[in-house]
Amino acid sequence: MFSLLTRQTAAAVRLLVVFTILLGIVYPLAVWGISRIPGLAGPAEGSIITSADGTSIGSGVGSSLIGVDPVAADSAADPFFHTRPSASAEDVLGPGDTSTSGGSNKSGFNTDLLDAVNQRRALIAAREDVDPALVPPDAVTASASGLDPHISPEYAQIQVARVARVTGLPVAEVQSLVAGVTDRRVLGFLGEPTVNVTELNLAVAAAAQR
Repeated sequence: MFSLLTRQTAAAVRLLVVFTILLGIVYPLAVWGISRIPGLAGPAEGSIITSADGTSIGSGVGSSLIGVDPVAADSAADPFFHTRPSASAEDVLGPGDTSTSGGSNKSGFNTDLLDAVNQRRALIAAREDVDPALVPPDAVTASASGLDPHISPEYAQIQVARVARVTGLPVAEVQSLVAGVTDRRVLGFLGEPTVNVTELNLAVAAAAQR
């Protein structure tokens, strides 16, 4: 009986040591090593942006995966492109709480949601000085996460004139900056084109400083 117990204990200890080495040392090191492969290191570290062009080495200024809706010091001179609204925002347009992720979970027939959509459309139309009919759907509806950094090219386009006017940049240059951070359809036919607002605002700020 004692001999059997000794063998079982020894086998258990050997398994514990083996799996501790495999799962506690070898596996984590293998995952870390794979994450260092060129092309994977950035996404593995959170897709951190270190500059307007993403090439310099230094402290991060944001993540290309998280949309931060900036607030202008003077709402009458707003130099920023804006993201989609967030369900976590206290105000109907935002900014949202970047520490919280989630949607409103309200149906398309919910009166509160419909009222918010109508308010957003009117406010955005006034901010961009465009007809409310030109405000695209993604400008007035929150994403599922509330942190989506992407907007449609249509929403970016109606913001170009305001950003150019406030920053003093030529309209053509601002449009070029928009095009530079626009992701096309995957394989040419999957999904829709999107504009990364986080990268775009950094690019606009860099261009305005120059």
